[in-house]
Amino acid sequence: MQALKSLLVALTYPPALTAALLIAAAVFALVRWRRLALGTAVFAIAWSCVLAVPSVSDWVRGRIERQYPPVDETTLPQADAIVVLGGATHFYWLERQNVTAYDLENSRLAAGARAWLAGKAPVIVLSGGGDNGGNEAASEARIMEHAIQRLGVPKNALLLETKSRNTRDNAHYTAQIAGERGFRRILLVTSSLHMPRAVIEFRRAGVDITPVPVPENGKRERWTQRWVPSRRALWRSGRAIKEMGAIVMSRLRN
Repeated sequence: MQALKSLLVALTYPPALTAALLIAAAVFALVRWRRLALGTAVFAIAWSCVLAVPSVSDWVRGRIERQYPPVDETTLPQADAIVVLGGATHFYWLERQNVTAYDLENSRLAAGARAWLAGKAPVIVLSGGGDNGGNEAASEARIMEHAIQRLGVPKNALLLETKSRNTRDNAHYTAQIAGERGFRRILLVTSSLHMPRAVIEFRRAGVDITPVPVPENGKRERWTQRWVPSRRALWRSGRAIKEMGAIVMSRLRN
């Protein structure tokens, strides 16, 4: 079952599915199913080519992201804690001088920091597990801890959850922390793309959450940024397709 799950996840990346379909097309050609072989090959190549177009990628992602549009952190209700989920631990902005939480529109950490700076909760829980060897020092939460302090959040306002490996774990271990600390209301920070699945898992775990979605899309001012295929757009399309499948599985488990 785990092998099948891993295969399905791999096929959400468009080039992987394209390669699988091209292999199938070759098999069809060998058994002289020429029309089926040609149709499969054309579809396989078109699949990746179309999804590599940034505007198409944005459209695919928008089917999910529009469920939870970004919010102004100053309008959020008071809560007992802010929970920021891992999954985006490449902090390019750490090399910038004088960077603030208000400069980083697409950062989960910055959104959590802005909510804390606005006085919406006294504590931020950083949720993200370690590597396969269980090295807590290499965990997402530990990396986020160092980064968010650059945005004005002191270490004594942070709690780390370092055991989770996926969204279900995020919810499970956060629920444990909430029970131990007496947190009743949580501001949940993750990307707009990830938020629908996160909401399902956290509510299933019994956590009272208010979603704080963070946008990931950049501005595309030139036509080349919108219509010229790119590897990044292909990757972003794959993430959206993977998320769609994960949302379906979460709802089925529910």
